[in-house]
Amino acid sequence: MSRLSSQTLASLPADVIRPGYDRAQVKAGVVHLGIGAFHRAHQAVVFDNALNAGDLRWGITAASLRSPSVRDQMVPQDGLYTMLVRDGGSEQARIIGAVQDVIVAPQDPQALIAALASPDTHIVTLTITEKGYKLDPATGALIEDDAQLAADLVSLDAPQTAPGYLVAALAQRKAAGLAPFTAISCDNLPHNGTRLRNAVLALARRHDAMLADWIAAEGAFPETMVDRIVPATTPDDIAALTARLGVEDQAMVKTEPFIQWVIEDKFCGPRPNFGAGVQITAAVAPWEEAKLRLLNGAHSGIAYLGGLAAIDHVHDVLALPEARIFVEALWDEAETTLSPPAELDVAAYRRELMARFDNPTLRHRTRQIAMDGSQKLPQRLLATIAARLAAGQGIDALALAVAAWVRWQAGQDDLGQPHIVDDPLATPIVAALGAASTTQDRVAAILAFDAVVPPALGANPHFRDALIRWLTILETDGARAALATFRPA
Repeated sequence: MSRLSSQTLASLPADVIRPGYDRAQVKAGVVHLGIGAFHRAHQAVVFDNALNAGDLRWGITAASLRSPSVRDQMVPQDGLYTMLVRDGGSEQARIIGAVQDVIVAPQDPQALIAALASPDTHIVTLTITEKGYKLDPATGALIEDDAQLAADLVSLDAPQTAPGYLVAALAQRKAAGLAPFTAISCDNLPHNGTRLRNAVLALARRHDAMLADWIAAEGAFPETMVDRIVPATTPDDIAALTARLGVEDQAMVKTEPFIQWVIEDKFCGPRPNFGAGVQITAAVAPWEEAKLRLLNGAHSGIAYLGGLAAIDHVHDVLALPEARIFVEALWDEAETTLSPPAELDVAAYRRELMARFDNPTLRHRTRQIAMDGSQKLPQRLLATIAARLAAGQGIDALALAVAAWVRWQAGQDDLGQPHIVDDPLATPIVAALGAASTTQDRVAAILAFDAVVPPALGANPHFRDALIRWLTILETDGARAALATFRPA
């Protein structure tokens, strides 16, 4: 079977949307670090829209900071891939042509530095997950005992971290008399632009104080909020698309119709007319907070409770009436902590979220969402709990979601089936919980992890008691029983 490529575009079915521009004329104005399915279904689509609108400055040079797998999927396809937009019974196939090249950074670090330092590059986007910034979640300082960061602190000749690549390239731009690029974090982190800026400046200052001052004065690190559900692609998805297209596409992505990208109006160079789905704003924080505490907070609760109940997909979890009641109650609790912008109708947003969760064609796996919980819970659930407790409000639904995460660390579901605890802190957390002999001891062990639970919250007796109550039920009777027991306040 032949692969999707520039040569096979003409043979595709007539209903497949193709790039409406000459790819040979495109310049790579964007470098993206951490190319994966989310980037291909989100930011790459936005830049593809700009190319289709006639602005050919916004092609993408993408980079993997770890594995060559995405490069090996995309390069034989000339960077082309299919985005399937699924909504109920309908499915639209669109070929995205924005990605011009894919670099595997560990194999060719100088190629990535050269792309970042190119005069054509105006914007750098990143989806490197929370752990990629190499910052301590509690203090915001560089994690200097991280092996990769430690190497970058010694030398940036062949960087090993995303901040290292940015600093190395910015040094070359400064030396060449070029302006910095605008660096846009697209990870689900509160104040993601500030975090990226802090990581870059801290590393730069360890190498060259004048470079750090130049980046601080001339660079731009806007805050952003991104939203689109992008389930993992399965072999069955690839096989079904191959049958439909008549060619194989190993880089395909599947997603929903909804797309949102809110970007702070803080750029230090050219930017495209972003178009539909993108909002430039003076303040991202209220949008970001609503998304983290409503969409992402509910997703985490669904993932851990559904995963423990051996339910594979989000829409199947929400087929349980008691799960819907739980999600609505979690939203009721979270909503009181928000300061939504005037443009955001929270009631309508909640209805839209539930409809997105209910979309059966996405087949969004609970285990995919359950990854990296120690990095996600602080902003998705724990900050909301702290705000509720400070206001003297209850936290029953939120505490159940956190207790389900704690129970997930046991490494098996309620049917006794094992699962991998995929988390950067899995080893110490699993060990601490395994050494505890009682539910109370396990709660005490998890509350002692300052890197996850802020000390003030960990010392709060209301939070501790709520966790003990729900973890007892989860350990004794399982997630379905916990959901059946749950009653909204």
